[in-house]
Amino acid sequence: MRSFYLLLLLPVTALAEYEPPPDWPSAIHEPMNFHSVTVDRLEIGAGDDEDVYLWDVQGWWGTDQHKLWIKTEGEGELDVEPEQAELQLLYSHLWMAFWDWQLGLRYDFEPEPERTYLVAGVQGLAPYRFEVDAALFVSEEGDASVRVEAEYDLYLTQHWVLQPRVELNASFSEADELGLGSGVNSSETGLRLRYEVRRELAPYVGVEWSRLYGETRDLARQHDASTSSTVVVAGVRLMFQ
Repeated sequence: MRSFYLLLLLPVTALAEYEPPPDWPSAIHEPMNFHSVTVDRLEIGAGDDEDVYLWDVQGWWGTDQHKLWIKTEGEGELDVEPEQAELQLLYSHLWMAFWDWQLGLRYDFEPEPERTYLVAGVQGLAPYRFEVDAALFVSEEGDASVRVEAEYDLYLTQHWVLQPRVELNASFSEADELGLGSGVNSSETGLRLRYEVRRELAPYVGVEWSRLYGETRDLARQHDASTSSTVVVAGVRLMFQ
């Protein structure tokens, strides 16, 4: 019986002592760079008083641990230059499963005056698969603000997806030239139903409710601007990988 066990161990011992040729490729590969671009929202909408358009695009390039992110979003009335337009360039690092912290810069092209911000935030997948993007912005003038976005994909079928979305904006100081007061200043709540022809191509329809609060609402009223709106939207979601 002892001889039988020795025979079984011989192949294992021989394998342990085996050294592959020096020109063989390593079994463990170096980290590889990947990329992805998501046009999360590209839409037009019919509102209470005006027709509008909006874009929300983000993309990244890098490894699982380290990525370079580019984000841009903006909106405005149809046939008019954007009322709001921004571009972010961020470095992100995976610090726990499904979560990245991000550092970088944000540049606002609109509204006037143009401004540059330092950005520090987190982005990832919360429990129950809520996608969260939260960031702190500090402008060159020292104004600080916070933005938190959350959305959830509810798959009704393999192709039909219902997506609720919430965005909150708050400022720690007043910025009268931008029409912003301190405290919670605005919210956006949306509900979109999309049909995924493929995962990379998904037209959708939906509705979005926007509202101003506190000092920001008071500043808007002083300029006879609307403090709330309801917009019916139609658009497309695209992915490139």
